Amino acid sequence: MGYGLYLDLLGPLAAGKTRSDFPLGGEEDRCRYALEQAGKGKNVALICSGDAGIYAMGALVFELLDRDANAHGVSDAARRVEVISTPGVSALQGAAARAGAPLGHDFCAISLSDLLTPREDIIKRLNAAAVGDFVIAFYNPVSKRRRTLLAEARDILLQHRPADTPVMLASSLGRPEEHIRYRKLSELEVDEVDMLTVVLVGSSHSRLAELGEGPRMFTPRGYARKIDGDLS
Repeated sequence: MGYGLYLDLLGPLAAGKTRSDFPLGGEEDRCRYALEQAGKGKNVALICSGDAGIYAMGALVFELLDRDANAHGVSDAARRVEVISTPGVSALQGAAARAGAPLGHDFCAISLSDLLTPREDIIKRLNAAAVGDFVIAFYNPVSKRRRTLLAEARDILLQHRPADTPVMLASSLGRPEEHIRYRKLSELEVDEVDMLTVVLVGSSHSRLAELGEGPRMFTPRGYARKIDGDLS
């Protein structure tokens, strides 16, 4: 069970199995339904994109399990089920593999969706990541109604790292319509990004190397001093 588009992506893996589709935005309903069905003794697979524990359904499942039934939680039977979280490949990992090694040094992930997270909290995290010079993976960068936070993030980062800092835009990763492109931080435009795009912004040390196979983005880990003989 899960969001219909994600179930479609399963292809033959879902053949012969009972399918329960839920609409976009029905996250709580699908988690509750999955837990209650498992509480009845059924084997249930709750399908997410990427990794279930990274900006996906995993946290909501455990949040519901942590609540009593009289506190808008799930039934006692549902609270007794065994939950197995299977690791997946999150968008930042998939994008990084396509790019080269942009996560070769310290990095963080920030969701730009203010649907559930207060905007002021997102801005606070943006400023902290900018000052810390982290490579940043932006999840949920825009939607049809959310168009401003990505531009604000760009402007905040430009106060702390060079204008030519490499940025990777990775859309529809792993799908036939996958599209990868690179921009300078100062040239990052909101209209190039959609809800299926993960935005990877390099640190002040990240590089975009033009190699024989094309551009590859990486973040040095500090080996240059050893390679150049500055470290014994």
